Amino acid sequence: MEAAEKEEISVEDEAVDKNVFRDCNKIAFYRRQKQWLSKKSTYQALLDSVTTDEDSTRFQIINEASKVTLLAEIYGIEGNIFRLKINEETPLKPRFEVPDVLTSKPSTVRLISCSGDTGSLILADGKGGLKCHITANPFKVDLVSEEEVVISINSLGQLYFEHLQILHKQRAAKENEEEASVDTSQENQEDLGLWEEKFGKFVDIKANGPSSIGLDFSLHGFEHLYGIPQHAESHQLKNTGDEDAYRLYNLDVYGYQIFDKMGIYGSVPYLLAHKLGRTIGIFWLNASETLVEINTEPAVEYTLSQMGPVAAKQKVRSRTHVHWMSESGIIDVFLLTGPTPSDVFKQYSHLTDIGEK
Repeated sequence: MEAAEKEEISVEDEAVDKNVFRDCNKIAFYRRQKQWLSKKSTYQALLDSVTTDEDSTRFQIINEASKVTLLAEIYGIEGNIFRLKINEETPLKPRFEVPDVLTSKPSTVRLISCSGDTGSLILADGKGGLKCHITANPFKVDLVSEEEVVISINSLGQLYFEHLQILHKQRAAKENEEEASVDTSQENQEDLGLWEEKFGKFVDIKANGPSSIGLDFSLHGFEHLYGIPQHAESHQLKNTGDEDAYRLYNLDVYGYQIFDKMGIYGSVPYLLAHKLGRTIGIFWLNASETLVEINTEPAVEYTLSQMGPVAAKQKVRSRTHVHWMSESGIIDVFLLTGPTPSDVFKQYSHLTDIGEK
């Protein structure tokens, strides 16, 4: 007697219809940032504006194109943590800052200004083991541990900050920019979702225009990244391609697809990176919709003719670039410097879990 044929069942038949949710090519702030970054407009730190106090070091940043001034603040926090905040210096109204996540105001350590040339500033913690090297033009921050660069911020020039505006000012600016290289047609304005964004039946009216932010981090010598839950993906985060970023957005999804970067359930903007001898973390404190791009550059073999002082010490090193983009708010990021996995977990708990204090 022949065995009865079994009916084939595929989980794909019950998988979520991805058209119901936005992916990168349907997200306006992603398209805006990609278009703007293609112009290679850079930011410059105004180091003659530096002020220091017991808690932080502050200085201005200005964009070459928009001339809008931002205010950067760097904090040293107990337990080998650095915090970078970037906000408009004089916003039209207060921009949203995430409440209730940090258990209390972090205990800070005074950062000491060390020697630097006219185009840079070096800040060190009291122990001297960790240093921040701030380069003025173009603006970049290198986090250095025992003379080794661990993290570089804005080394790819992907700092992006949309300032709040009044609608009539935008219209006047549009008339004055008719000769600009960027398309300012009504069709393009709508496609970029500057003042109104549509998805299906939903319409998002932006009374003060777009307000998205973005920043890149280069992790030196790191190839293994984890975190930024929650996705039905492999434990180790994969490199992303065009329009293939990890999406952080709280969704209650039934029948989600596996091995997919769309967001499900929780959204925690916390990333871990590990290599032999060091583990670090990046905590991007932002509650709005966020996209994360990851790209690993393979190790480079240096020849003798190419070797400068730095290359001689680090002949073979890979780098992984992490690009964070959020729909609104301010840039508020904590760099957890480890160096061990246990240290990183303690540092994160110190910030977010009062039970660990």
